[in-house]
Amino acid sequence: MRIARRPARNSLTSPAQFYTAGNSYVVYAPQQLPPVTSPRAVRPAPSKSGYRSAWWLPGPHLATLWGKFGRREEIRRVRWETVDTPDGDFVELAHLDAVKHKRDGEFITTPHLLILHGLEGGVNSHYVRGFMREATERGWNATLLLFRTCGPTPNRLPRSYHSGETSDLQFIVERLVAANPSAPLGVVAVSLGGNVLCKYLGERGDTLPAQLRGAAAISAPFELARASRYIGRGFGAVYEKAFLKSLIPKALVKMARHGKTAGQLFPQISRVKNARTLWEFDDVFTAPLHGFKDASDYYTRSSSLQYLSRIRRPTLLLSAVDDPFLPSSVLNEVRAIASHNPALETEFPPHGGHVGFTGGLLPWKPFYYGEWRAAQFLADRFAESAHTLGNAAAVLVNEAPGMIDQHAVGHANENVIRRTVESTPAVVRIDTRANNATTSESKTADRQHQGIS
Repeated sequence: MRIARRPARNSLTSPAQFYTAGNSYVVYAPQQLPPVTSPRAVRPAPSKSGYRSAWWLPGPHLATLWGKFGRREEIRRVRWETVDTPDGDFVELAHLDAVKHKRDGEFITTPHLLILHGLEGGVNSHYVRGFMREATERGWNATLLLFRTCGPTPNRLPRSYHSGETSDLQFIVERLVAANPSAPLGVVAVSLGGNVLCKYLGERGDTLPAQLRGAAAISAPFELARASRYIGRGFGAVYEKAFLKSLIPKALVKMARHGKTAGQLFPQISRVKNARTLWEFDDVFTAPLHGFKDASDYYTRSSSLQYLSRIRRPTLLLSAVDDPFLPSSVLNEVRAIASHNPALETEFPPHGGHVGFTGGLLPWKPFYYGEWRAAQFLADRFAESAHTLGNAAAVLVNEAPGMIDQHAVGHANENVIRRTVESTPAVVRIDTRANNATTSESKTADRQHQGIS
C-alpha cells in the first residue's frame, strides 16, 4: 500500500485563454488546477504493512460487534432530502455539507462522497458516522443514499431494496453529477451496499460518468448464496436473527399496505412470519416481490462476483478473511479475478471481522482503519485525476499555440475546466484507471494513531 505524499503546489505559469467555436475557456497548467481538497488536516497514513487488528478484540465476532456496541462516533447534523424516482416512488438522502473555502476569490472545488449502507443500515450506522467524520475532516461533501424502506418514511410502492438493485444508485449518481459537474465523486459502500456498488460498476463498465473517480467496497458479500448459507453457522445465527427481527416486521407492514393491489407478488403472511433464515425470507418475500423465481435465482442473478471482471473504474475491495458473513473461499476467487483486472485493488487482511477493521493499542484510543482506508483511496484517485487533467491541459496549451492568447490572465471557476474537457475530447481526457505513477495528497495530523504497523 502506498504512503500518501503531499504534491508540490508551486505555480508555474498563468492560465491561458483558449478560444474555440465562439466560446472562451481557461486552461490551467498542471500546478494551477483548482485544488480538489480543502486545506484540512487528515490522519497520517499507516505504514506499508497495512492494517493490524486490535489485540483487545480477538476473534471475528468481537471485531464485528464492537462497531455496534462499543464504538462511539459523533452524531452529525445532516440535511434531509426526498427525491422522487422515475418509477413514481422516492428515495431519501442525508447530506453533510462541507464548509466552503475560497482561493483568489473562487470557491475551491469540493469532492463529493456518496455512501451506501448495508442490510438494514441507515444514518445511525457506526460506519456511516465514521464516513461522515472522514468527509468532515477532509473538507468533502457527503451524501448517504437510504435504500427504500431504510429511511424515515416508508416508500410508496410495493417494491423494497435488495442486494442486486442498482437503478436507484445510478439515478442518484447521475443526479449528483448533474448538480455539480465539476466536483469529483467517490462512492463507498458497506456489506450489502458493497455488492450493489460492485454490480453497478460492472454493469456500467466504461459508460460511467467521468466525474466518478473511484469506489471502495468494504465487507461485500460477493457471492450471495454462499454468504446466505454461511452467516447462519454457529454464533453467526445471532446476526441472522437480528436481521430478521428488523426485516420481517417491515415486510408485514408492506404486505398489509399493498397486499390487495400487488396481487401475486406477496406470498401468504404466515410464510413470512415463520421465516427462520435469511434464505427462507428471501425465498418467500424478497425474490417474488422483485421478479425472481426464488432465493436461488435472486442470489445467482444479483451476486457481484460475476461483474468484477467488467469494472473499469479504480475500486478498492477491503474484506477480512475471518469475516463471519462470508466464507474465505469466495475471497480467493475475488483475488483471482482482480489479478487480471488493473482497476481492482484488493486488501484482505486475516482479521477484522465484518465491517470491523478496528486498530489501536488501547480500547479508549481506537483507530478505525476501514473508513480511513476507503477515504484515503478515494483521495488518491481525486489527486490523480487532477494531476492527469493538468498534464492534459498543458498538452493542449503546447499543441494548440495558434488558438491561445498567451497574454490573457485570469481565474476560472470549476465549470470552466469541465467545459474544456467536454469541448476537446480528443485532446483532454481523464484517465479513469488507477495511475501508480502519480502521488496522492495527505496532510500531517498532530497525533499518531496506534495499532497500524
